[in-house]
Amino acid sequence: RRGEMAKSTQLINNEVFRAYATYAAIVLLKMMLMSLITAYFRLTRKAFVNPEDTEAFGKGEAAKKFLRTDPDVERARRGHLNDLENIVPFVGIGLLYALSGPELSTALLHFRIFTGARILHTLAYLIPLPQPGRGLSWAVGYSVTLSMAYNVLKAAWLL
Repeated sequence: RRGEMAKSTQLINNEVFRAYATYAAIVLLKMMLMSLITAYFRLTRKAFVNPEDTEAFGKGEAAKKFLRTDPDVERARRGHLNDLENIVPFVGIGLLYALSGPELSTALLHFRIFTGARILHTLAYLIPLPQPGRGLSWAVGYSVTLSMAYNVLKAAWLL
């Protein structure tokens, strides 16, 4: 039902909302996975930022050598931070978009392109793939969020 705002009691029956919930869950789980990947790199590279984290590897001066940065850890951290900067706005704007009454096919296109772009962005960050792959995947996801925001404003303010 294009143009109709979804009622809160009917959200579970709303196909657009269910699609939004599915793709939001996927990208949020992907973002959570990034913290596990960062922890994996910290443990396997023995590169920690907090002294208490090094105690399993020694005490005092012996543990200080594990207080360091590692390129793989930092790459995973930057990918995770980029997820925070992009997935959180997608979740908020995507919810407003889903509630604004878009066509299911258009909403699915937005949600699927964003999700694919974020997965590609993560792969480009972790492998790493040469630029402009990571930059393009970021730009595609960002553009999708902007498109949804525009559509929300258009529906709410009749732009």
